[in-house]
Amino acid sequence: MPQTALAGLLALLLAPGAAMAANGLGHSLPGQMGLQEAATPIARELHAFYDLTNIVIIAIAIFVLILMLYVMFRFNEKRNPTPSTTTHHTLLEVAWTVIPILILVLIAIPSFKLLMNQYTYPKPDLTIKAIGNAWFWEHEYPDYGNFNITSNMLTDEEVAAREQKGIPSPRLLSVDNEIVVPVNKVVHVLVTSNDVIHNWTVQSFASKVDAVPGRITSTWFQAEKEGMFYGQCSELCGLNHAFMPIAVRVVSDGVFNEWIGAMQAKDRKKAREILDKVALEQAGIKAVAENAPSQAR
Repeated sequence: MPQTALAGLLALLLAPGAAMAANGLGHSLPGQMGLQEAATPIARELHAFYDLTNIVIIAIAIFVLILMLYVMFRFNEKRNPTPSTTTHHTLLEVAWTVIPILILVLIAIPSFKLLMNQYTYPKPDLTIKAIGNAWFWEHEYPDYGNFNITSNMLTDEEVAAREQKGIPSPRLLSVDNEIVVPVNKVVHVLVTSNDVIHNWTVQSFASKVDAVPGRITSTWFQAEKEGMFYGQCSELCGLNHAFMPIAVRVVSDGVFNEWIGAMQAKDRKKAREILDKVALEQAGIKAVAENAPSQAR
């Protein structure tokens, strides 16, 4: 047991990124450490900055610990009965001023670069408007006729029913109507609220922005992987704050266009069938997925 704990500590100290690599794509896993797996360029850049900062913090902590142990051993009363009267040391004072400045510069350069990239919006391939309500989300697609999707968290019974069909549905994260975006496309999200301040957050996209009543804020992402990505309101917004998740389904261009066509035709049943089939395929249940539309009819 001590050897296992020591090995884990060494792995964490020497390679924070590697030690925390077994993370969930789209949502957290039980016992997970670190960040969710990155699915966008900004998220990958944020993870690299997170690892760099951890390395700096751990290195400083180890240095200070070694220095304290050395001082306790070398300058205790028994080994050093006559204390030194030195009060100044020019080289040491220059070092403990210059080295922290260099550390701050090391952290500042990638930090400013990440901040600039987060707020430099590429030309969008798709725009979605997210509206926070107490306590659920609405999403509109202004590029495709401004149709509306209302997302409410699934109950335990609804989660069990979907799981029975083979569709992964994490409890407290799954919704009845997820939003759909195409893979490798730039998506702008315009965010506002109808009542109190909410926050539109999807961790794997590194997207997080307040939804403020009477104002439009924004974020953007470019999902590089297909699948389901979950988020939550990250602003304390009232009684059911913990029960208004966000679910984003990333699909191929062909599936996205098919789904958009069904939504524009107001055929929500067909749209649901399309997403159920994709959900089964993304879960690795292709044979069942191929039969899903016919079973639904």
